[in-house]
Amino acid sequence: MKTLYLDLSMGAAGDMLAASLFQLTDRREDILRLINALPLPGLEARLVPGEKCGISGLRYQVLIQGKEEDQHGHEQGRHHHSSLGDIRQLISSCPLPEPVLRDALEVYRLLAEAESKVHGEPMEQIHFHEVGSLDAVADILTVCLLIHELAPERICASPVHVGSGTVRCAHGLLPVPAPATAELLKGIPCYSGEIKGELCTPTGAALLKHFVSDFCPMPPMRPERIGYGLGFRDFPQANCLRSFLGESGDAAVELCCNVDDMSGEAVGFALEQFMAAGALDACWESLGMKKSRPGLRLTVLCTPEDREKMLSLIFRHTSTIGVRESLCRRYILRREKSYVESPYGPVSVKRSRGYGTEKLKPEYEQLKDLALKAGISLDEARELIDKFA
Repeated sequence: MKTLYLDLSMGAAGDMLAASLFQLTDRREDILRLINALPLPGLEARLVPGEKCGISGLRYQVLIQGKEEDQHGHEQGRHHHSSLGDIRQLISSCPLPEPVLRDALEVYRLLAEAESKVHGEPMEQIHFHEVGSLDAVADILTVCLLIHELAPERICASPVHVGSGTVRCAHGLLPVPAPATAELLKGIPCYSGEIKGELCTPTGAALLKHFVSDFCPMPPMRPERIGYGLGFRDFPQANCLRSFLGESGDAAVELCCNVDDMSGEAVGFALEQFMAAGALDACWESLGMKKSRPGLRLTVLCTPEDREKMLSLIFRHTSTIGVRESLCRRYILRREKSYVESPYGPVSVKRSRGYGTEKLKPEYEQLKDLALKAGISLDEARELIDKFA
């Protein structure tokens, strides 16, 4: 599975995340040109080589009218006020892929929701300060565009180092993490430390909340690319956000039980409930049980997060009174759906890639229709799809 892992041992800010992700793609210059062509007044985005504590990486520098707004720490620029409506209109005007715009709008919705709770005002009446400035809009759009470009199937990250002390913002001197950041980090593993300063910004926290599915130690993976996004300030520890892109196997839980007193209809119904609830796989197999009775072994494969839910469903929909658990790791190929144009019309196919191999499988119903229309066998229809793929 194509996995993006983020090392947040020095927190997260929009510019650092963008710079780190830039190093994972071969289309760095193309994406930078695309960002600079956006209808953001006076925008100029640059990638600047640098180093922190001897580690080389990139800084993502956003200039507005020739000046860098972030001069005093992350997102501490001029007090530019923007409403959520203003931000929506600005983002929607950008000629970027629809999924990128949806992601950016959702990130700002999360920011508005956090600000609304902190200030006790309706979301539509919230006026952003630092996170409403044009450089923050550019950071968010850039991160959303880069993640769309990299297309990871799983995004996970370490717990978030938030820093300590205080931070000065438009409302005055606030504790670290700032109230909006703390609100966004609800449910996310985070910690403080000896480093004084704001390491995780509201923009960084909102991007993490939207994109990251798991906060965990680095999973077993084969990194293919590593990026170092440098922060503006210097600390005793290298101020960089490190990203890893590569193939990983997913942790999975296998839940098994044996039954000898269920009808075929009941077993079929149970398997349907497991799959509908998000099981990775569910199956049954025949076996001989005690007292020479024929029986079935039911197996449900799920993520560790779904363990309790699947156990509840197994006990509810089967006659078992006990379930066995095995922990395993699941390796899968990257999958995507596309179409192959044949002389008899388009056919939907599933492409699978990874581990040095590539596979293509046409959807059965469409393959059958093509075979009937062309008067050929299924094998001949598959050969035809392979020819035009």
